[in-house]
Formats: sequence, C-alpha cells, structure tokens
Amino acid sequence: MAAFAPAAPATATSNNPWFVVSVGLLCFIAGFGASSFGVFSSVSTDAPPVAVNPLAPVPPTPPTALPGEAVGDVPAVDRNTDHIRGNMNAEISVIEYSDFECPFCIRHHPTMKQVMEKYGDKVNWVYRHFPLAFHPKAEPAALASECIAELGGNDAFWKFTDTVFEQNNYDYPAIARDLGINEAGFKTCFDSGRHKQKVQDQMAGGSAAGVNGTPGTIVLKNASGEAKLVSGAVPLASFEAAIDGFLQ
Repeated sequence: MAAFAPAAPATATSNNPWFVVSVGLLCFIAGFGASSFGVFSSVSTDAPPVAVNPLAPVPPTPPTALPGEAVGDVPAVDRNTDHIRGNMNAEISVIEYSDFECPFCIRHHPTMKQVMEKYGDKVNWVYRHFPLAFHPKAEPAALASECIAELGGNDAFWKFTDTVFEQNNYDYPAIARDLGINEAGFKTCFDSGRHKQKVQDQMAGGSAAGVNGTPGTIVLKNASGEAKLVSGAVPLASFEAAIDGFLQ
C-alpha cells in the first residue's frame, strides 16, 4: 500500500475567515494601484511602426582622423643637408622628427612606408633628428647615422634607419660593415662627434615648429609653405587627412 505524508496541520491564522478576506482585499488594492501606474498595462503609441529594410546599405562611419595641428616656422627641405626618401621634387614633404630609440617611432616606421606606397611621387619622406635626453642610445644612433650618410650617401642612411628600427640593431660598426662602409673611417667619424651640431640644430628647428615629442611629423606643402603637425604614432588615416587636404 502506498504511503502518504500526513497533511500539515492547519494554523490558526489560515483557519481565520477574516485573514482570508484581508489578504484578498490587499491583493485587489495592489493590483488596482499597479494598473493605474501602467505596471501591468501594455505601452501604446500613436506613432506608426518604422519599417526597416535589412538590405539597405549601412551609412559609412565618419572619419575620426584629425587633419593635423597648425605649426610654427618649419625649416625648408634642403636636398643638400636633409635625408630625403622618394621624389626630390615631390609636392608634399612628410618630415619626421624622430628618435632612434623611441618605441613609438619604431611603431611609426611602417606607417611612413605606407604613406610612401600610397602617394608615390606626390610625397617624399624627410628624416630629421629629435633625440630625447632620457633615451641613452638616441643621440649616438643619430651621430652614427650621419657618419653613415657622410661615408655611404643617402641610400646608406635609409638602409641604416631601416636596420635600426626594424631589427632593433644598435651595433653601428657592424651595420657600417654590412653596408660596405669602411669600418675605420666610420669609427673616426663617430668618435669625432662632428655631426653633433647638425643633430642639435635639427632638434631646435623641430621645437620651433611645434614638435615636443617623438614621432612628431610635419606634412609640408612645399610650394606654399603651409604645414600641419601630426603628433605620435597614429594610423595612416591621420596622414591621409592632412596630405589630401594639401593635394586638393
């Protein structure tokens, strides 16, 4: 025979008829109040529903890149003293004030190559020195790069720059040797410190133009001297905004 649990004994409260009436009255009042405030009622509006076409094209997101900041007087590009990559007669010069030890400059280097790929002969890339005092390798690397340029020319300078940024290589005599530059001649140049004034002059020129950190990149319209400063390691779109404005 199946066993059943005995029913729980009724409490005095549940057997009281006034208790049942009181509970019912309270439920009625609560329900009336809630419906008055719209808790249990559905929300309605007179506005017709808006039809959404799932095939409609999504509008493009507005660009967030800024066209750059205004700058002070920018030293003109000089093909005899500047390190220029690309078309010497380009309409636009993108002047990078940089530090060979700066991690943001390392991140920025591929972006500058993207700029050159995109704009071709319309743009050239100018490298100028801006070694920061708290980077101990920055000024020696700048001096080494100038010795490389003195002994090997403009192409050797840019190969040195690629090697330092892309390989994190600061063995300057070894780089000179790999570039076919006389190692003894390089050592004599480097030990003399004879390019230190040029490095300091470039840093002063960058500061006067508004550069206060690295990379500080100035987009310069050579014909008019108009310029914009693009600060930091930013995406290609930031340079497009500045360059396209000058090419229009």
